[in-house]
Amino acid sequence: MHSQVHQAIAAVWRIDSAKVVAVVARMVRDVAVAEELAQEALVSALERWPCDGLPDKPGAWLMAAARNRALDHLRHQQMQQRKHEELGRDLEAQEALIVPDFTDALDEARQDEIGDDLLRLMFTACHPVLPTEARVALTLKLLGGLTTHEIARAFLVPEPTVAQRIVRAKQKLRDAQVPFEAPRGTELQQRLASVLEVVYLVFNEGYTATAGDDWMRPALADEALRLGRMLAGLAPAEPEAQGLAALMELQASRMKSRTDAQGRPILLADQDRGRWDRLLIRRGLAALARAEALSPQRGPYTLQAAIAACHARAPTAAATDWQRIASLYGELAQVAPSPVVELNRAVAVGMAEGPAKGLAIVELLLQDKSLRQYHWLPSVQGDLLEKLGRTGEAREAFLRAAELAGNAREKALLMARAAGARQP
Repeated sequence: MHSQVHQAIAAVWRIDSAKVVAVVARMVRDVAVAEELAQEALVSALERWPCDGLPDKPGAWLMAAARNRALDHLRHQQMQQRKHEELGRDLEAQEALIVPDFTDALDEARQDEIGDDLLRLMFTACHPVLPTEARVALTLKLLGGLTTHEIARAFLVPEPTVAQRIVRAKQKLRDAQVPFEAPRGTELQQRLASVLEVVYLVFNEGYTATAGDDWMRPALADEALRLGRMLAGLAPAEPEAQGLAALMELQASRMKSRTDAQGRPILLADQDRGRWDRLLIRRGLAALARAEALSPQRGPYTLQAAIAACHARAPTAAATDWQRIASLYGELAQVAPSPVVELNRAVAVGMAEGPAKGLAIVELLLQDKSLRQYHWLPSVQGDLLEKLGRTGEAREAFLRAAELAGNAREKALLMARAAGARQP
């Protein structure tokens, strides 16, 4: 019985922890303190629910318990530091102090305010004052509800390393006096890029793991997709938030077809499109339509979603509109130029105009120092060389790619392609 209750608590925590931390952080204006108070509420649930039974509204119970602890914290601050003027200026905290009962179903009429709190928490956890790896860890901890152990396992780093990143991140936010707020106007546009970057970085690590024995980590991709949907819902007027949601929905639709029964990678051209998730495709296309309706100028995530939509709409690999994909990559190279975008454009050009045209782009990229350790560069080179019948050179390129690959499944795939390219 207790194990079932503990499982229920874990599920509730995964779903509602971000809301709890966000609301408490608004009250106490400190993310680290908010998380501690939320954890205290969780401990209280672990102590009481096995004896008392699950409450009718577990999320509301957790929220009420955390809010009451926040009120105690504020009262203690008031008594110890005599911050009457500060509390007087903080209208929300002052109002909270005079509300007698927080055991209602979490003031269901204030769901919009809770949404604002989640947005504040997301922008705080992804603040540019933090290094990228710290933003990722803190976001997964606070908004994804993942434990330190789960984050460490997902990114193949020691658990103490992740714990230190999270502690230092919260301390840095406190030292920098980062306000717990969602930015507005031009600052929102500047800060939004940081939030989107973190969410997509998490998704990419789940979609194609950079290291380890598994090619994908679906649970990590699912967390990023959940965060992306949350962000799109909280910022409905931001086209790039909708664009990122569209991109992840469309890419996630292919996940069941990306590996065989043994976990080996299946390349896009060889995937069974009948296994693609049609619901995710519909969701992705709808989000893409919203993004494009919001702004005539497509940003990088919206453009990548448009590229993914070309694949999603093609009933077969042969029916893919590679000319349009190549054109979209050309547009993306103007909006967000990078060697990786150019490498992807080379693939599209190779499919649309022939492997020789794609290889010409790759040969220029071979001089780019930033791609020297990027295994996809020699992998694409090998693929184009093989299509041109230059199998000996293709084999060398695949071997070089395999040597650079950090993921065991990718390495095996590239070694197999090298073996297949032996014969002229």
